[in-house]
This record gives sequence, C-alpha cells and structure tokens, in this order.
Amino acid sequence: MQSEKELLQLAAGGNELAFTRLFHGYKYKLYGFVFRLTGTHVSAEDIVQDIFEKLWKDRETLLQIDSFQSYIFRMAQNHAINGFKRMAREVTILKQLADAPAVPSSITPQGSLALKETQERLRNAIQQLPPQQKIVFLLSREQGVKHEEIARRLQITTGTVKNHMIQALRTLRKQMRHYPNSLDAIYFVMVLIMVWGT
Repeated sequence: MQSEKELLQLAAGGNELAFTRLFHGYKYKLYGFVFRLTGTHVSAEDIVQDIFEKLWKDRETLLQIDSFQSYIFRMAQNHAINGFKRMAREVTILKQLADAPAVPSSITPQGSLALKETQERLRNAIQQLPPQQKIVFLLSREQGVKHEEIARRLQITTGTVKNHMIQALRTLRKQMRHYPNSLDAIYFVMVLIMVWGT
C-alpha cells in the first residue's frame, strides 16, 4: 500500500490513478463535513467537486501539503464561508434595489437595449425551470416568502426548498454566461432585472 505522501507526490506529477485514490479516500468524509456546514446536498456536492477540480488543476502544489485531510477540510470551510458571503451579498443587493422604480437615468441607450434583451432571455430561462423549482424561485423572489413558509405551502422540507433555489440560480447563471464581462457583473445585471420585474 502506498502512503498518502506517496500518492500526493504521484498525483502532483500527473498520475490520475493516485489522484483518484485520494479522491475516493476522502470524498465521503468531505461531503459529510460540507453538508453539515451548508445544510444542502447540492452545495455539498458542488463544493466537493470544486475542491478536487481545483486540486487537480493546481496539482503541482500537492507536494507542499503536509496534512492532506487538514488541507482539504480547510478548503471546504473556506468555500462554504465564501458561499455564505455571496448569498448574503445577493440578498443585500435585492433588498437595496427592491424599491427601484425604473432603469437608472444614467444608463446609456446601448445599456438600456442590452438590459431589455437580457431581461427577455432571463424571462425565458425562468419559464424553462422545472415546475416546482420555478414555483419556489418565484415565491422567494417575487413575494419574498421565507423558505420555511414555502416548505409549508408546498409540503416539502426546507432543505428541499434550499436545493431548488440553488439549482435555479445555478441554471440561470449558466444561461447568463453568454453575456460579456465577468460573471459578477452579469449576475448584478440579472439581479437588477429580477428586481425590476419579469
């Protein structure tokens, strides 16, 4: 049996089998840890996948790791914290813009046209969401209904509500990737559009 240090050295050199062994050795423990942090299966799956994709992409750095377990659990914790911060930021933006009456007067004609085109694409993307996912998304976004109340109305768990929201946002972000500039800018425009109505 090869030691973990040997597996890290082999993986750092591009050995996929060694990396796969590391992945299978930790994926379930890491998934359980992330699930306890986030409370959703979707987030746990995404974070575990992101971590190992990043590790493989930057595999040369595996040589510098003393404790692989400590390293990946710290990565997972940071991913989860960043996710919480992003969600909090999104909620803050939505609250700040909730009373926005119209498109800002400072926006250029080209910007206004792009906004309208983006709005139409977003409307279509929302309509194409799976039925229950769309209901959860619209209840949360349009009516500001809390997850607990949505769960009660639809007779599902709050965890399922969270999963539906995460999946819906992920799908919509994917649809918006056709637009130029950074994903952050795209999402900001998407938030503006959602607040101004569909």
